[in-house]
Amino acid sequence: MINIKDNLALIEQQISHSCQQANRPKEAVALLAVSKTKPGTLIEQAYQCGQRAFGESYVQEAVDKIAQLQHLPDICWHFIGPIQSNKTRAIAENFSWVHSIDRVKIARRLNEGRSGHDTPLNVCLQVNISGEASKSGVTVADLDELAGVIASCPHLRLRGLMAIPEKNAPLSSYSKMQDLFRQLQQQYPELDTLSMGMSGDLQPAITNGSTMVRIGSAIFGSREQ
Repeated sequence: MINIKDNLALIEQQISHSCQQANRPKEAVALLAVSKTKPGTLIEQAYQCGQRAFGESYVQEAVDKIAQLQHLPDICWHFIGPIQSNKTRAIAENFSWVHSIDRVKIARRLNEGRSGHDTPLNVCLQVNISGEASKSGVTVADLDELAGVIASCPHLRLRGLMAIPEKNAPLSSYSKMQDLFRQLQQQYPELDTLSMGMSGDLQPAITNGSTMVRIGSAIFGSREQ
């Protein structure tokens, strides 16, 4: 039996410890509960324990859960998976955040899809920091161009960067992400989000400035395929 309350408490302790080790306040790092493949009942349990931000990767599954849980007043949905062009409108209409923008075409389609909303869509640019061919993400060389396009989109609000460093990535990958984030902040001072770190790499991510960690199975149990 999954005890979500205890799992959340343990994750919060780990975040607190990592922040203490990095000489950062615990409030500097937010927890995004990755709920993809998990039923709405478990998400509601986490909500009742105080968790508000949830991450999804599969559009239709997420849209169904968003409709199911619309009675929860301040729940916040983040899209964190690869984005297909034909899914951009559904993402723009149903989510508050998107972490995985990696090309201009997707940014412009999300902007168009959000046009009927009162509030802009909060977005992060996914950087392929480890250069893995199998992984989505904009290259470091193309980052400035993509940021500029998003900054010009009236229905998007550029919030920061996201990365999924390769397994056992060197510490330099995390510090490079922090450097890129700081450099982008010089151009866009409103940036406040570095989405980096999962269960296996909380410490290096938080040490190198992560403001949001993405945790799934440690909260909800092993992922169902």
